Formats: sequence, structure tokens, C-alpha cells
Amino acid sequence: MNKLSSQTSPYLLQHASNPVHWFPWGEEALNKARDENKPILLSVGYSACHWCHVMAHESFEDDDTARLMNDLFINIKVDREERPDLDKIYQTAHSMLTNRAGGWPLTVFLTPDERMPIFAGTYFPDQARHGMPAFTQILQHISEIYQTRQDDIAKQNISIREAYARIAKADTQNVGELNTLPIDVARNQIEQQFDSKEGGFSAEPKFPHPAIIDRALQHWARSRHNNTTDPRILHSALFSLQKMASGGLFDHLGGGFCRYSTDAMWMIPHFEKMLYDNGPLLWLNTQAWCISSDIRYFDTATETADWVMREMQSPEGGYYSALDADSEGVEGKFYVWTPELVKQHLDDDLYAVFARRFGLDRPENFEGQWHLHAYLSYQELSDELNTNAEKLRADLRQSRKILFKVREKRIHPGLDDKILTSWNGLMIKGMAHVGRILGHKDSIDSAQRAAAFIKANLWQNQRLLAAHKDGQSHLNAYLDDYAFLLDGLLELLQARWHNDTYAWALEIADALITLFEDKDHGGFFFTSHDHEQLIQRTKTCNDEAIPSGSGTAVLALNRLGYLSGNKQYVDTAERALKAAWQTINQAPVSHCTYINALDDFLNPPNILIIRSQQNDHRQWLDVVKNHYLPSTLVFAIPAEITPHQNLVDKKSAEHTLAYPCAGYQCYATLNNLDQLREYVENNSYRVQE
Repeated sequence: MNKLSSQTSPYLLQHASNPVHWFPWGEEALNKARDENKPILLSVGYSACHWCHVMAHESFEDDDTARLMNDLFINIKVDREERPDLDKIYQTAHSMLTNRAGGWPLTVFLTPDERMPIFAGTYFPDQARHGMPAFTQILQHISEIYQTRQDDIAKQNISIREAYARIAKADTQNVGELNTLPIDVARNQIEQQFDSKEGGFSAEPKFPHPAIIDRALQHWARSRHNNTTDPRILHSALFSLQKMASGGLFDHLGGGFCRYSTDAMWMIPHFEKMLYDNGPLLWLNTQAWCISSDIRYFDTATETADWVMREMQSPEGGYYSALDADSEGVEGKFYVWTPELVKQHLDDDLYAVFARRFGLDRPENFEGQWHLHAYLSYQELSDELNTNAEKLRADLRQSRKILFKVREKRIHPGLDDKILTSWNGLMIKGMAHVGRILGHKDSIDSAQRAAAFIKANLWQNQRLLAAHKDGQSHLNAYLDDYAFLLDGLLELLQARWHNDTYAWALEIADALITLFEDKDHGGFFFTSHDHEQLIQRTKTCNDEAIPSGSGTAVLALNRLGYLSGNKQYVDTAERALKAAWQTINQAPVSHCTYINALDDFLNPPNILIIRSQQNDHRQWLDVVKNHYLPSTLVFAIPAEITPHQNLVDKKSAEHTLAYPCAGYQCYATLNNLDQLREYVENNSYRVQE
């Protein structure tokens, strides 16, 4: 066993028995590299990463390769999900050195003294092929460079430091008044990138891009608010969600979305399931249901929520991180079928419908087998078979339940059971929203349990920790942890009000500002002011696989500022928007979370507080649910609860009433259900029949 055996990260533990002398990132490894003057081989990956597994099997488990690594380098293994700070820095270095996007596994060779990058790549094969050198060749070549070309390395280090400095300088150029220009540019860029044939916003491989879809929906709603229509931008969002949910990206038996599609048609995914994809996609499919009343979005959202509670929530309440792409060492094996196997479990009538829907009567689509992909919609299938669409849906539901039980007997993909604060925040938001809008009470309970777990285990001394596993919480939290959790709690409060949850949200907001705000130039650093000193301190504004934590912080602080009446939160949001202004304007479509925050700042949100009596609490909430209210936050505080001290003016009465406000201005109290319905209709948006 190497130095990884004492770690809690499932990814690091996967490598604990490698013959490579792996170290975790820390003083022991860094001091050893400096003392022995050996370059560092930094390998960054995550437990559900297919190509990380391939490189591990080919190279890290090979005795001869490990011997070479041990002789020439100090080898450090990093879980990018636990240390996104390191991953961001060295992914940026990879882009600088190669002029290509990075990925995982990330392989970077560093100087032992300053940990500056010498060379970077991703996956390297064990033998030279497909134009790539063998990993052993890379090892020998980099060792030779380090021994013989110190002057060249020093010159490269200067160039990289200058590039990092230019990035930092771009984050400090403030502007004057904020305006809507990047909002309009983002809208046009979204339409330009939209694949009108298959949905999505890129060629293969296709990723979900939830921040782009969310922006498209909100832009459509804003156009409706301004008495115009923009059906094309709405279509780009809804059509993309439809294609994802009908394709193989979605698990048609168990619910939940895989990481990305390897093809343009969303048919064959990279089979890992990540918590951070499914939280935002839960949110978006629920929004799409509100807008369109299309049952497909309802089914997708509820089935994904059921999967989360069944497979991704710990008994203690926290949400797990990921399911592996592989089972029994084979990618996708858990998910695929043959027509013969399906026929064994469905009668002829059920099979006929199932086969037409999911392509079992077509040629195989995945390595000689069939991965379920919905080729025909309910309506197309109903027309073809001349049967009632509702009966068809019921038959398909029955077939899927039968096959799900069969599949459950298979060996499941590996589970990464560490609990990350940031990803839990994303899922708390998604689950609370499904529960509130679709009447899925169990989802609200689930979100509340997750929040309680984070507070009990990862909130210590008025600050967050980033990760938890096997009873241990560790690592100073990052900006994303605070931002996503704060945003999730604001949604949870709309689903179920608790004064202590609200008070905690205020504490998180205060800690976020104290620990992360750039007091000189505005905006937020990714790491806290007392974090380990690394070669760069990043301020990231763009959306990546997950929404921008910085943009989410701006949005959540702005909204909490209007809810609480604390102008400091709104002012902090404004400073961050101005600090990021030039970066946002360079590529608005890459900053959709920030664009949403900008829209929210320029058009302050509505706040509706309902003080409900027990006898009609449900009636008032039923009026609000099933509505797309992108600019309105609704909080129902039962009359028997005395609200937090900064909400004392929202008093209860003998009958249920509601207090509407917009920005810093409040309006006449709503005293009955008819007034509430009128308010909701004036602030919600639905596809016009």
C-alpha cells in the first residue's frame, strides 16, 4: 500500500494498491520533491472517469511503468472533485502549454520548488498509438528535459506567470453602469450554437449545458414580460431538453442523466452519472413542465428525483457524488440489453410497444447490444399503433418497471460515496424545486435531510468544509460550496420555511463575503483568504460542467438582499458584476449564470411572503405551484411561526394573506385567493395555446 491508503476519497483509494509510490497533495510530498530535487508527476482524475480507469490499468498497475515513475518523479494523485482549486490551476496550465482544452485524467509534470508546470497532457497510452507517444516515453523525455534544460524551463515559467498575471489583471478592470448588452448578445449566441436538428449547443461529444438552457428560458420569459415574443429561443431550450430525455443520455429504466453523449443524437452516453449534472437538469425539466405542461418533462423530473432518493442519498441524508461508467470492468455493461433478453420478461403486446419505442427492432447501437434510446414519441407511437396515448404510456411504464427489477439483479456500477458540499447544494435546489412545483413531498423531505446533514457535519466554526466520507469532514470549502448551498437553501425555504434555515442562509452569505470577496476590485476568489498558497489564485466567472459559482453567488446574494432588506448583499453583487464585466462581454454565452445574475440585478426580483393559516395553507400553495415564476420568490411562513427579526413586518392575521414586494418597494397586501391568482398570472409565463 502506498500513501493513499489513509485517504477517504474513493478515487484515491482506487490507487492505494498501485505499485506507484503515490502521495496525496500535501507537505510530505512537496517537501520530498524539493529535498530530493525530483520533478513532480501530478495526476488528477475522479472515480467515475472511464479514461482514468484505462490509464490506471495500463500504466499505474504495471510494475515496469511504476518503477520508472518511482525512480524519476515524486508522484502525487489528486481527486479533482475534492481539490477543484488545483484542477482549475493546472487545467489552465494545460491550455496554455498545448492550446487545447484539457480533461481527465490530467497529467502534469511540475518543478519541485515552485510547482510550476513543465509539461501537461491528459491520457497517455501504454504503447505508442493513434499519434500519441507511450507514457513511458513521456516519463523518460520529461526527466531528461528537467535534467538538461533548466534555462528553458525557467523561461517557460516566466511566460506562464505572465499569462496568469494577465488573467488576474482582467479581473480587476471595473466599469461604470451595467446594461443589457451582454444579455442580448448571449441570446443571439445561444441561437447560433443551437443544433436545430438534434438539440443541444455543440457537435459531438454533446454536453447538457444546463446554464445555457436556463438562460434561454429566462430570456424568453423576459421577452414576454416586455410584451414581445421570442419563440425561437424558447424552442432551443425545450427541444434540447426533449432530445436529452428521449435519448440514451437519460436512463429510461432507473431515471437520471449520464455525463454526456458521444454522438450528436444523444444516443450513446459516457455512462457515468454525476450528481452535479442531475441537480440542474431536475430544476430545468421542472421549469419546462411549468412552461409547456408537456408530460415528458414531468416524468423526467419525477423519475430522476426518485433515482436520487433511491441510489444517491446516504442513510444520514447527504447526497453521494457519482456512479461509475463501468461495471465488471466494462463501460455501459449495466445498462445494455438484447431483444431476446427483453422478450423473456415482457409478453408479446408489451414487447411490441417497447421494441418500437426503444429501437429493439432496429440494428444494435452499442457494441453488438442495444442501449435504450426513444426513437418515437408517445404521439408518433400512438398514431402508428392506433392506440390511446395514455394507455401506451401506462404500458411502457409497466414494461420499464419489469425490466428495472431485472436490471437490479445485475452487478451495479461503482458508487463514489463521498459527499461534497457544493454538489449537495445543486441537488438540494433541484430536489426542493421538484417537490415544491410538482407536489413531490418526498423530494422536499430529501432536500431538507441533505441540508441538515451539511449543517451537522460540514458547518464548523461559522465556515464550511468541502467534503465528507466515512465520518470524516475535511478541506476548507471553496466559493462553489458557499454559493451553491446558499442558492439551494433559498429554494428549500420556498419549499418549506424554517427560521433556522433562513438564519443559516444569512450566516453562509456573511461568511461568503468575508472569506472570498476581493475587497479591492470586487468579485470573488475561488479559494478563501486563508487557503493554502498556490501558484495562482483564481477568480472564475465562466460556466464549466457546473454553473459558475461566482455567478451563482451574485444571484443568490442579490435575492437574499431583497428578501432580508440587507443592502450589503445587493452592493456586493453589484461590485462582482462590475468586476466581471469585461470578461462577461468577451463571451456572454460562456457566462450564462452571470447573465442571469445581471438580469436579476437590473430587474430586481419579486418577493411574495404568504402568512398562511393551517386550514387553507395548501390551497394558497396550490395556486402558486405549477407556474414558471423566474423572477418571483415565494415564501410561505405559517401563521404560528414568528418570522426572523428582519421579517417582522410580515405579520400574520386571522386569515391567510400575502405580502408582495418588488425590489425595495412593497404593494398592497393580497387578502384572498382571487387576488393571489391574479398576482401569479401576472408574473408567470406559459406557452400560449
